[in-house]
Amino acid sequence: MSGEDAPAEQQNAVDQKQETKPVEEPKVEAPKTEPAPAAAAAAAAAATADDEAAATPAATTEKVPEEETFTYRALVLTGYGGYDKVKLQVKKGKPALKAGEVLVRVKACGLNFADLMARQGLYDRLPSPPVTPGMECSGVVEAVGEEVTDRKVGDKVMVINRFGLWQEVAAVPATHTFLIPEGMGFEEAAALPVNYITAYMMLFDFGNLRPNQSVLIHAAAGGVGIAATQLCNTVKDVTVFGTASASKHETISQGGVTHPIDYRTKDYVEEVRKISPKGMDIILDPLGGSDTHKAYNLLKPMGKLITYGTSNMLAGQKKNLLAVAKNWYHQFSIHTLSLIQGNKSVCGFHLGYLDGEMELITQAMNIILDLYKQGKVKPRIDSTWHLEQVGDAMRKMQERNNIGKVILTTEPMPEEEKKEEPKKEDKKEDKKKDEKKKDDKKKDDGKKEEKKDDKKKEEPKKEEKKEEKKEEEKKEEPNKEEK
Repeated sequence: MSGEDAPAEQQNAVDQKQETKPVEEPKVEAPKTEPAPAAAAAAAAAATADDEAAATPAATTEKVPEEETFTYRALVLTGYGGYDKVKLQVKKGKPALKAGEVLVRVKACGLNFADLMARQGLYDRLPSPPVTPGMECSGVVEAVGEEVTDRKVGDKVMVINRFGLWQEVAAVPATHTFLIPEGMGFEEAAALPVNYITAYMMLFDFGNLRPNQSVLIHAAAGGVGIAATQLCNTVKDVTVFGTASASKHETISQGGVTHPIDYRTKDYVEEVRKISPKGMDIILDPLGGSDTHKAYNLLKPMGKLITYGTSNMLAGQKKNLLAVAKNWYHQFSIHTLSLIQGNKSVCGFHLGYLDGEMELITQAMNIILDLYKQGKVKPRIDSTWHLEQVGDAMRKMQERNNIGKVILTTEPMPEEEKKEEPKKEDKKEDKKKDEKKKDDKKKDDGKKEEKKDDKKKEEPKKEEKKEEKKEEEKKEEPNKEEK
């Protein structure tokens, strides 16, 4: 009989006993060495215990199932808006496994730009809140469901899924997991799936990248940008143009970007034309809006534009309706005749809509893992954050301050760090106040300069008036003489 079945049957037996005759005290025989008073006390204690057991029979036999006592922490998107909308919560109950699924004890999770857009309600592959985001993670298989033959408890795996991976345990289809190669840590494993599958399928499945071609990679210091650069370097004599802020140029150059371009201070179209007047063979466009138009016009004949995002929509913590409207207004549209006459192609890629094509994804992943084992690709980790710090992690990525992948770890934050967090927040507030004071000072200085300039401008006018007055006085002098 199982532990779950026992309580109910024992309860019925006790109920029948109570209906037929009163509870009898058991006869307790004292050991030969035990004195009579001790034996009496033992008998009394046994009788009391038996009475209590009779009064509450279920309490001694019921066991709370593990599924009910099981708890785990999860990040939950509670509504659309700023960083504070993603909250760390404790969930109760062990996730139930369906046939073909495995339960993974998550060690690390990847943060993607799609997660930032989802927080603002701009990503339609995430169900409505409350919901746990997260498209990739790494961890250890803790349980295996029926019909799973190629995974076992203890396997170290990386996982890709539509959502639901920013938590300590996750039930996922076994086909969505990939064995972690030897030598690869959990953080690297969490950084690999989304970025490298995206970059690989765009460059090789759509782009058909070949030797001596040129590629323009926007956001070259981001997760997809670094993955795409490394993959380009696996093909002979590929010239990589990469846009990034000036402070990141040294890093992306070392990573394989041939021509880094500071998009903040220069027109990247002009910079590309200076070096490659004919344009590009392949352009990867995560920006959308007017930048997609620019990309299309930058293509060589037989060139390929692969658009895979609309990051221009993301402006600020909350949804910026002006940015969204502007992006849609400038949305790229083209007639098929123009494509024919221009000998160009336009492709669209969205990994989130390929969740039903795991064979394709698995093929790409196997090639990527082989390249990793050969030392040709390796994820770059920018920073690792505890689940409690998810707001700071999102802020870093949204403000484009990362070089490489931003990772979340499920390891609980040490108490010392928790105590330091409010101090950090205070420092941030002080920094904001100082910046505001500086801005105000600049504005005041600017106003003072303007006043000085106005004063300087007035000085010549005063001089002119004085000269005019002198001239008038001179003219009046002869008239006075005549009088």
